Amino acid sequence: MSADIVLGVDSSTQSCKVLSVDASSGEVMATGSAPHPDGTEVDPQAWVDAFERAAGEAPRACAAVSVAGQQHGLVTIDAEGKPVRPALLWNDVRSAPQAHQLVSKYGAGYWARSTGSVPVASMTITKLAWLAEHEPASLRQTAEVVLPHDWLTGHLLGRSRDLVTDRSDASGTGYYDPSTSLYLHDLVHEVTGHSPALPAVLGPHEAAGRTVSGAVVAPGAGDNAAGAFGLELQSGEVIVSLGTSGTVFTVADSTTTDESGMVAGFADCAGGFLPLACTLNAARVLAATARLLGVDLSTLSRLALDAPADADGLLLLPYLDGERTPNLPDATGTLVGMTRSNMTAGHLARAATLGMLCGIADALDALRANGVHADSVILIGGAARSPAVRALAPAVFGMTVDVPEP
Repeated sequence: MSADIVLGVDSSTQSCKVLSVDASSGEVMATGSAPHPDGTEVDPQAWVDAFERAAGEAPRACAAVSVAGQQHGLVTIDAEGKPVRPALLWNDVRSAPQAHQLVSKYGAGYWARSTGSVPVASMTITKLAWLAEHEPASLRQTAEVVLPHDWLTGHLLGRSRDLVTDRSDASGTGYYDPSTSLYLHDLVHEVTGHSPALPAVLGPHEAAGRTVSGAVVAPGAGDNAAGAFGLELQSGEVIVSLGTSGTVFTVADSTTTDESGMVAGFADCAGGFLPLACTLNAARVLAATARLLGVDLSTLSRLALDAPADADGLLLLPYLDGERTPNLPDATGTLVGMTRSNMTAGHLARAATLGMLCGIADALDALRANGVHADSVILIGGAARSPAVRALAPAVFGMTVDVPEP
């Protein structure tokens, strides 16, 4: 086992990516990737299988490992440490009615003050409420409720019960107060009529334990908090991450309490806070458009760059998976302004790219409305590789956009 090699794991919605890094020099020694199943309901074992394919032998040769993961999902574990049912992912919007009911019952102000966020369908508390209403037998079997990144951390530790999490991921559940670092256990019982165990929340410098080979397992983080930490985000800088979802976030010394629900007052993974706005539609808008046109993403980008600046009035409202910012879980996409002259592949490619970026600009405006100061944008995520996205983003956001080297 090398004292200098550390392993970083990104267990996202679409795939698991693993980097083996020499901590003394920062050099990337090896990389691996494996896909996750498509859909919004997934067997948690699929994340373990993807990690093992992506990591290969790397965990046996490292001194430390940490998992950044997709947030909000609901993983239910029985008394034997086995999943009760497939995990519900953050982008599963079936719990939208429960989210509405929770806000109506307690009031948006209560949620914003108590948890930093107003519930939307992505958050774990709404999925628990859905389970209580639609699958009460599953809820009765549930001994512990954890998040996707917690489940993979548990695999590294060799255990499937009494799992751990970190404050950044816990703050996305809807039953954790980031300002006090405490779970709202009474709220969970009131919402579900059940009191499952919840994972211990580790501080930034606490180890979760060790792997069988002796590597230190760090607390890990939610994916966006990990991005902010890895890029050493400073005040005045805003990260725009274009993956399956689109997120806009920055670091702060105190949590936000946005009663409109547009901005979530999450914790970061270093002891501070992470005000964040999220859209459901980002990179997959480009992928869906490319699939419709029968081209790859590189060609889609070229088509968009060659098209007129405003796509000659062709507009795509890209709510292809519903939307979270604004909170419209049942929305669908809309293509308007069609004429014979603008019904071309290039115009549609341009409209899709602009539509995705304008959705992110709405999220950026929501952060500003909550007092976030933004001088520049750091652009990351899969869609940041698109030349068209890089070229159009500064004009849409109205500020300097930097794309860091991977």
